Amino acid sequence: MFATRLVHRYPLWRRYYATASHGAASFQVFNRDVKRMQKDRAASQVETSRTVDYLKDEVAARVADRLMDIKREFNTVVDLGSGCGHVIKHINKDMMKKLIMCDVSEEALRRDADQYSPVEVERRVVDEEHLPFEENSLEAVVSSLSMHWVNDLPGALIQVRKALVPDGVFVGALFGGDTLFELRTSLQLAELERESGVSPHVSPMTDSSDIARLLSRAGLTLTTVDVDEIVVDYPSMFELMDDLKAMGENNAVLSRRPIIKRDTLIAAASIYKELHGNPDGSVPATFQIIYMIGWKPSPTQPLPKKRGSATQSLKDVLED
Repeated sequence: MFATRLVHRYPLWRRYYATASHGAASFQVFNRDVKRMQKDRAASQVETSRTVDYLKDEVAARVADRLMDIKREFNTVVDLGSGCGHVIKHINKDMMKKLIMCDVSEEALRRDADQYSPVEVERRVVDEEHLPFEENSLEAVVSSLSMHWVNDLPGALIQVRKALVPDGVFVGALFGGDTLFELRTSLQLAELERESGVSPHVSPMTDSSDIARLLSRAGLTLTTVDVDEIVVDYPSMFELMDDLKAMGENNAVLSRRPIIKRDTLIAAASIYKELHGNPDGSVPATFQIIYMIGWKPSPTQPLPKKRGSATQSLKDVLED
């Protein structure tokens, strides 16, 4: 695991995954309509939302690097949950000819539609839980910081696998379970102190140990999973919460409380600084990023040798 610290400067004025048995309706954790409205509202504040692109741009760059490592030129790549367009900032015409940006928020798709793109771009309003693509139609699918809002993550991965052509690749990144643990614990302690109970103010997220199993369960092979951490320093808890809202990453859990009491917030900010604060008075926010790669099975893919087929002992090789 690697940790990266991003410095985000402010002006002076200022889960576990959810699934269900076959044939049953998926268990609902997130309100998808609320999430769409949050993303619409965030993207409509154009200049404000652009100032908080730092995190999603950084993760998108790392997703694009992983796609670039695949020595293959794709005709068309789908960016699932593209938001305002973060992956597109880090691609070039040697990687693909066309990028299809898909997001549930039309406002997010339109925010930077007038910006330069090195490849042909198509924008579609698509819900990540209901993909419209035909089976065996896509060469590659990428998803950067979007699928942690999907209610049925295994089902979404199965849809991605079905849409891919044989030997097609999926490259994704989503927030892991340790994301914003400082904020989560501070709010919980403040609520216990002031209100004698806790409510879900930070969304539940998938644990890194589950991702490889989910990829295999979805029918993807040659899977790769790695975990990264990005730490961003903020003046206080309140600037962190403002940025999350401007990113469209505020809470969308169905059982969330509509408001947090003012004295609870003040207590949480004090606890945050006391437990996690930096020597310079700022507070860190940790974002755990889980990166994943999976391929749709194909007869042309390399396969492991059958057990017992070795013709030479590893012991003899090491001794030589």
